[in-house]
Order: sequence, then structure tokens, then C-alpha cells
Amino acid sequence: MLTAGRSLLAAGFAWFLFTGSAGAQEAAPDVMVKNVTLEVIDIIGKDKDIQSGNQRKVVELVEAKVLPHFNFTAMTRLAVATNWEKSTADQKKQLTEEFKTLLVRTYSSALSTYRDQKFDFRPLRAKPTDTDVTVHVKIAQGGREPVSLEYDMEKSPAGWKVYDVRVGGVSLVANYRTEFANEIRASGIDGLIKGLAAKNRAPTQRAERK
Repeated sequence: MLTAGRSLLAAGFAWFLFTGSAGAQEAAPDVMVKNVTLEVIDIIGKDKDIQSGNQRKVVELVEAKVLPHFNFTAMTRLAVATNWEKSTADQKKQLTEEFKTLLVRTYSSALSTYRDQKFDFRPLRAKPTDTDVTVHVKIAQGGREPVSLEYDMEKSPAGWKVYDVRVGGVSLVANYRTEFANEIRASGIDGLIKGLAAKNRAPTQRAERK
């Protein structure tokens, strides 16, 4: 089963929330992360349905605020690694769609667990001309060790896009790369696609509340 990346994704994505405004895209990546994260967390804090685990509303929030700012094609290509070039155009499309769905489902399940954690947004160490940067965030957990998050972002014509997330130094993409490689060795690229599709059809951990 394709489960190895679930807890890593939950830890990383649960803190990276974006709005779709053009103004947010024009900001420096670290400023954008800080401003929109705090804004959307405020929304979560006021939405009792999201807090209670209403998956429909959570997915709607993710699709509206998060998806436009992640480069899922790049993430899928990096996760599939050398097998990406061995895939047909149709297989690449299916892999990207299924991987995106998996990430959205996992992130949506994690989002409603937010409970007043504190954020330390670190200044960006990059030149104004850099087009590939890493944004650093520390999250305090009430007496436990802070969680270190790193967001690898690339500037595109459409704005800054995330292509990897690291939690405690562990890469989301690398985590899935190992899992995907094992699946492809066992059952080929089509087997990976089928495995992802089956995972995406499975019920989420939290039942939707109406």
C-alpha cells in the first residue's frame, strides 16, 4: 500500500496555505508564505466545520487556496525519477493526476487538526535575482521539540511554485521516490498508477460531517 509518505505530508502541508491573489504571487516567497499562512489559519480558526473534520469543506479550501501554488508535474517527475522518461505521455498525465489527488486527500485530512501552534517564519537567505529558493519555518508544539519545515520553491511565469517540502530534513519527494521505485519494480508504471488510484478511492481517515 502507498502509505509511507502520509505522515510526512501531513506534517509539512498542514502549515503551508496560500491564497490565489496576484498580489500574493508578486511578494517575496518568504513574505508570501508568512502573510497568507496567517491569513488562512485565521479562516480555519473561525470555521467550525473545518475544525470538526468536514472533508468536503476542507477539500474545497485546498483546491481554492493551495493547488494553484504547487507544481504537481515537477513533484511527480522528481518522485518518479528515472522512470518518468520511460513513461508515455498518457502515463505521465495519469501519474500526475493520481499523485495530486493523493497529496490533496492527505493534506485535507491533516488540515482540520490545526490547534493553535506557533510559527517562526525565518528570513529568506537569497538574492533578489534567485529563481530557486528555500523558505524556512519553525513550528512550536507546546513543550515538544519545534518542527523544522523547508519549502523548495521555483519562480515560474505564473509566480512562485512549491516543488518539494522537507520536514525535519526529510524530503517529501524523496520519500515517495523510494516508494514509487519499489512499486514500479514490482508491477511497472501501470501498476503504480493503479496503486495510486486504489489509494485515492479508499475512504479517508476522518468521516465527513454534514
